[in-house]
Amino acid sequence: MNKKIIKNCDLLSFTKGKAEVLTGQDILIEGDHIQAIGTSGSLEFEPDVENIPADGLLAVPGFINTHAHVPMVLFRNLAEDVTPSVWFNDYVWPMESNLTEEDVYWGAQLGMAEMIENGVTCVADHYFYMDEIARSIEESGMRANLAWAVFGHEGEEKVDQTVEFIKRWQSKADGRITTWLGPHAPYTTSPEFLAMCAEKAAENKVGIHIHVSETVAQVKLSLEEFGITPVKLLQEAGVFEVPTILAHCVFPQEDDLDILAAAETGVAVAPRTYMKHGTGLAPIDQYWERSIPFGLATDGAASNNTMDIMEQMRLMTLYSKYKTGDPTQMTMEQVVEIAFRSSAKVMHMDGKIGELKPGLLADITLLRQDGLHATPKANALASLIYCLRATDVDTVLCNGKVLMQGRQLLTLDKERIRKEVQSRLHRLSQRVPGARIAYYPA
Repeated sequence: MNKKIIKNCDLLSFTKGKAEVLTGQDILIEGDHIQAIGTSGSLEFEPDVENIPADGLLAVPGFINTHAHVPMVLFRNLAEDVTPSVWFNDYVWPMESNLTEEDVYWGAQLGMAEMIENGVTCVADHYFYMDEIARSIEESGMRANLAWAVFGHEGEEKVDQTVEFIKRWQSKADGRITTWLGPHAPYTTSPEFLAMCAEKAAENKVGIHIHVSETVAQVKLSLEEFGITPVKLLQEAGVFEVPTILAHCVFPQEDDLDILAAAETGVAVAPRTYMKHGTGLAPIDQYWERSIPFGLATDGAASNNTMDIMEQMRLMTLYSKYKTGDPTQMTMEQVVEIAFRSSAKVMHMDGKIGELKPGLLADITLLRQDGLHATPKANALASLIYCLRATDVDTVLCNGKVLMQGRQLLTLDKERIRKEVQSRLHRLSQRVPGARIAYYPA
């Protein structure tokens, strides 16, 4: 099997459950797994092992993006300074009615190239034309959980088509692709539709990735229409009888927290989107107290302009301190726990990714630490959280394969992607009156 050794790096470790940075470490990789980690020069290996010099670099688990609409990079900077209802009804959903399969392919290529440059190795994506996104994942070398987004008005036939997608791509790309069902949200489907999706997910032994309780208005609408919260609606529909990823869940009620704590679920948190749309941050302190897994997410670049997961980490931390008025909230150890191990739990991949230790998948990001913005090198955890930037990502490996080295993308054609996406901008940005893929209730 193909072997590699990352030599003489600093390494983020969760030794005995506590985050710390070890200096002068080597990481031996065999195939798609980490075989051994030890002090530099202590590991035995054959002379023909591929050598990846990492002097001065910080090795962390590949960043995990727990909820995204990757091809929405196509609509970056096109819906600004508007309310959520206007954002959906007058901008994004009309523009998405212009999409073709080829558009989605190139949007996925752009989003994945951006994520690799940002150190992301794994993403949970929720979008349309998912065969094209799966093809991009296969080519990019990334890892993904892919859910084809479906609205209630599209009916059971559309769900059945997405089940066929699940069967086509499950465990493909050397095991890097996982496929789930993706009903859009309780406010764009009916309880009966969600129950049908839950039954099909159980039949096919897959999970569900869905938006829930994004705004106060959504919770109020559910209470008025059904007499229960969106989270309770999901429970009664049987959605929590299969593994789930819940996008956002910014406004759970007290009883909802009990439901979430008992479910096989995790919450994807995208602070930049909430701050930009003025909705506030999910109650992550309560999630933490109740051991409800939650992780970092970018959401789509149409809602917050970037796929930079490190910025999400920083915003989550700072907003938590600001919101509580307590600078001791959200300690550095908690932050890296959320960014890596808890995010892996949200993906239902804990014990496989989210840590650097023997036996886990070799998803690894190496960051430079020599920028002026990170000098002097005094506290490696503080530097990772508060100083390092996406542009400090130097090398990225996923499944043991090098996707970027020395800031050079190795699996995707950056210039071709840039040209293809730019050539589509005028057509995709047209907003035809009355043309939208769904309706967002104000």
